[in-house]
Amino acid sequence: MTEDVQPKPETLPENERDVEQDVSKIPLKTRLFELFWVCLKIGLTSFGAPTAHIAMMEREFVRKHKWISERHFLDLLAAANLIPGPNASETCYHVGYVRAGYAGLLVAGISFISPAFLSSLLLAWIYMRYGALPEVEGIFYVLNPLVLAIVLETTWRIGKASFDGWKQVVIFAVVIAAKLLGLNESLALIGGGFLGILLHHTLENWPKGSGPGRLLLAFLPMPMLTEFVGNVAGLVKESFWNIFIYFFKTGSILFGSSLVLFALIEEDVVNRFGWLTSQQLTDAISMGQITPGPVLSASTFVGYITNGLSGAVAATLGVFLPSFLIVAVTAPLVKKMRENHLAHSFLEGVNAAVVALVLFVCVNLAQSALVDVWTVLAMLVGLAVLIFTKAQPYVLVIAGFAIGILRMVLM
Repeated sequence: MTEDVQPKPETLPENERDVEQDVSKIPLKTRLFELFWVCLKIGLTSFGAPTAHIAMMEREFVRKHKWISERHFLDLLAAANLIPGPNASETCYHVGYVRAGYAGLLVAGISFISPAFLSSLLLAWIYMRYGALPEVEGIFYVLNPLVLAIVLETTWRIGKASFDGWKQVVIFAVVIAAKLLGLNESLALIGGGFLGILLHHTLENWPKGSGPGRLLLAFLPMPMLTEFVGNVAGLVKESFWNIFIYFFKTGSILFGSSLVLFALIEEDVVNRFGWLTSQQLTDAISMGQITPGPVLSASTFVGYITNGLSGAVAATLGVFLPSFLIVAVTAPLVKKMRENHLAHSFLEGVNAAVVALVLFVCVNLAQSALVDVWTVLAMLVGLAVLIFTKAQPYVLVIAGFAIGILRMVLM
């Protein structure tokens, strides 16, 4: 029953009980309709890195609609970071499940991904017809600093929610140091989780929970499945099924940023299969940046070049389906992890690690977005708008596009 998705009120932390809505009082159709429109809006207006998408989700799900608390959102984000697939999309699926069960998971995911799929399909058609993408790079001169402002403001808020004691600060500092020394993001997340167990559970000597080991194992990759589909993908030709199998394999082993997709497929699609040229793959990367929604929708572009509409649908289904399936299995376990002290301590540690890694993303975004005094000024104005007004992030996105287009016309 969808009404049983959320933890019972008495199991929630004290500061969450007045924040999260009692979904049992809201009809399922109403919840699904709200999920559809909110996730569709996010999918239409979120550009750039997955961190920017997560920032818009936090503002919509937590602050505007109050569907979940800040702490609950962090737990869902932590769970998304522990499994393969696009983190922003998986966070959206998790919120959909919390709000309306498996039906909510599907509605949230499809409505968030659809704008990216359709816009990628349109750009792929233009590309194949005219041989190039529209000249839109100038727009991002203004848009990127505003997206950075959205990410910074949200990072500050989720950081405040996560750092509720010295233990979280210690985990954050350790992960920062580990990342500076070159530690892999996935290892940093898992290490943060075990530090959380050490500091929040072991040192406090809380009672043991029930079966936490099984809960944590559920978030590990599925190597046997990955190996199987990888062997099948060795027979790839340009058919719907084989394109689907290849991208399903890729989606099932994709960790971290969606841009990792291109590193995974470059050798195969350019040299092994000859589906795309190097220039076409570069254009696919650019396309993923200029379309709204998840960057992973660049697979739609690759599939369309390979085999038209059939290839676009196959690649999109293949790359996103693994994350749908994994979240469908793990989403009910997040509730149990939040109610189990040992498992929740692991999530607490991962939360601090996530904030540390998001901070590194902010630094990388700043290096590419802040190129002169005008872009710094644009970022500061965007931050001021978000902090001192009730403006939503999509207002900054629309303003960035409008100013960018005006700048291109006048120059």
